[in-house]
Amino acid sequence: MQKLTLFLLIILISLNVLAQNIKSSDENSSLIINVQLIDGTGTPGRKASVRFLGNKILEVGDLKALKGEMVINGNGLVLAPGFIDSHSHIGGSLAKYPEALADLNQGVTTIVSGQDGYGSYVDSIKAGIARKPIAINIATYTGHTDLREKVLGINQLNRPATEKEIAAMQAILLSELKKGSLGLSTGLEYEGAYFSSHNEVLELAKTAASENSRYISHIRSEDIALANALDEIINIGRIAKLPVQISHIKLALKDDWGKSSQILAQLQTARLDGVDITADCYPYEFWHSTLRVLFPKTDYTNPVSAQYAVDHTFDPTQSILIRFAANTNYAGKTISEIAAMRKEKPAQTLMGLIAEADAFEKAHPEATGIEAIVAKSMTDVDVINFLAWSNTNICSDGSNGGHPRGYGSFTRVLGNYVRDKKIMSLETAIQKMTSLSAEHVGIKNRGVIAAGYYADFVLFNPATVKDNASFKDSKALSDGVEKVWVNGVCVYSEKKSTNKFPGIFIGK
Repeated sequence: MQKLTLFLLIILISLNVLAQNIKSSDENSSLIINVQLIDGTGTPGRKASVRFLGNKILEVGDLKALKGEMVINGNGLVLAPGFIDSHSHIGGSLAKYPEALADLNQGVTTIVSGQDGYGSYVDSIKAGIARKPIAINIATYTGHTDLREKVLGINQLNRPATEKEIAAMQAILLSELKKGSLGLSTGLEYEGAYFSSHNEVLELAKTAASENSRYISHIRSEDIALANALDEIINIGRIAKLPVQISHIKLALKDDWGKSSQILAQLQTARLDGVDITADCYPYEFWHSTLRVLFPKTDYTNPVSAQYAVDHTFDPTQSILIRFAANTNYAGKTISEIAAMRKEKPAQTLMGLIAEADAFEKAHPEATGIEAIVAKSMTDVDVINFLAWSNTNICSDGSNGGHPRGYGSFTRVLGNYVRDKKIMSLETAIQKMTSLSAEHVGIKNRGVIAAGYYADFVLFNPATVKDNASFKDSKALSDGVEKVWVNGVCVYSEKKSTNKFPGIFIGK
């Protein structure tokens, strides 16, 4: 009898504790009401309310406020999942700018770093967040060039890796994948990986596949050898049997402008053949990289190649040298303007600038970011076709300044391409920024507003949302983004940081 009494007493105490927890949960939960919910699935928007507690969504629907619950009136605006930037270079600036206004002002709540073959290792990212909490979430790929530098050495990158070196890179990659890396990234057009063999990349991709991970690539060429580069990534997906994604898909050769439909037909055919190939795209006709990229054969002192670049791979009259440490007077000027200053032809100036940047780097080995160019090398028609492909998600490829895409990609899509040019519905655009992006990079439980998902939200006005960042002011904040939540915490409101830093590392 005493045992039964004790048992019943324990049950009553447990029920009381549970009731108190529920009551406490109710009092601490929040309810967003009076919104047009576009939930990230691509289905039509609807009127609904969203209840969340801590960092998770509890309920979505026709909800009434609970006693003591915080109620947030959305004033009829659109509530969407926080946007996921599948190709970002903001990560390197978070230690200095943890409020991440570049992302939050355009509704981005999660970034994927480690792109183009470069990045930071998982332990380093986690340690950085522990030292300096951040306002956004961050995930990462493991960079192929990082692996090459670690195993081959920084002065040995102008050759393919040996079998022994490939095995050493595979071991490091495998360790990173087990720590939460999303997969392998390559930047095959850049010097650090340009000389790698197809087999080297394929064997590393097989390692990623062994952990059910992914492969994302700045492919080996976006201009003169585009056809071969597309064949290479399709082949990697087919043989390694893993999802492959083309980073910031584009047609950078003037001769190929207008051929985006043919490229997409090739990719769709590969998908029908069983290759899970996808792409991301940013909404600009200008790319941002180094002057060296303009020489597809890496022969920077060849006048013929320099002239070919001027005639075929970029427009010197519209391409701006945004950073040049060897002569800061050149920053902000087009290549044609600089050529006029030097009384040279643009092709000669191109070679001269690269030589001067090299000399500066040798004289200042500690210097970084010595030169950068924003180059006109695409057409809006092709950009629209790539954005509209059903297997393309939106990205920025952005940094904290320089190219306006770092501050304006997502709002530019919503304003210029959705509201003004009407290339797709608002629901489709948001799906491409949220659940499709999450699917393409392998992020779970984000990108949809549904019970059990993380409480990352953006509240915006579809009638006024627009990008303001430009080449003259690349950090101008967007209009129309009213509030942003990361893991249930409001981090951005009225174009200002709330000085809250709930961002976390997201592992696979």
